[in-house]
Amino acid sequence: MNLFGDSDYLEKLSSKGDPLERLEKVVDFECFRPTLNQIFKYDLKNKSHGGRPPYDLVLMLKILILQRLYNLSDDAMEYQMIDRISFRRFLKIDDKVPDAKTIWNFRNQLSKSNRGNWLFSAFQEKLESQGMIAHKGQIVDATFIEAPKQRNPKDENELIKANRVPVNWTKNKRAQKDTAARWTIKGNERHYGYKNHIAIDTKSKFVKNYQTTPANVHDSQVIG
Repeated sequence: MNLFGDSDYLEKLSSKGDPLERLEKVVDFECFRPTLNQIFKYDLKNKSHGGRPPYDLVLMLKILILQRLYNLSDDAMEYQMIDRISFRRFLKIDDKVPDAKTIWNFRNQLSKSNRGNWLFSAFQEKLESQGMIAHKGQIVDATFIEAPKQRNPKDENELIKANRVPVNWTKNKRAQKDTAARWTIKGNERHYGYKNHIAIDTKSKFVKNYQTTPANVHDSQVIG
């Protein structure tokens, strides 16, 4: 399907009030490009490196923003970019869609730079200035992320709970063990793994903040 040739679908989306179209109008995403260029040090015009050139940095930032807005995993984001015409119009892409691994790599590099939170805070400030986030309240929610259950002896589990690693574990064994996941109980059900905490603005439904912790950490200890 030719996205930009399908004007009927796009006009219907606009007539229904596509929120991403409004977002595109009120936020100048190009203002983030200088910071992104400093972080990634990409010279997109330099073809001497060979191979396929990287995806546009502003495009990748907009993908991360969509993930926050809709609380999507990398795999789900890849699928939605293929499936949803509103996403492709917002991102200005047609048939060439970054895959889940590309999204993960971009976010990982952004996280290592320690500038990711600054970029999202700047984006949030722009939404606030346009009245898209009102700060009249927020919804705090958490989702369990199940991890493979560990089969360790009691003495080893006690060490793990104390954030210590058994001295008799080999390097290969340590690589196969998840020592950060924890047990918790909710609604008489036991869960083992992690918890994804998110804070959502009640008006815009924008995911303002998120953090992943071991499953036994309460929401109140993470997001205020």
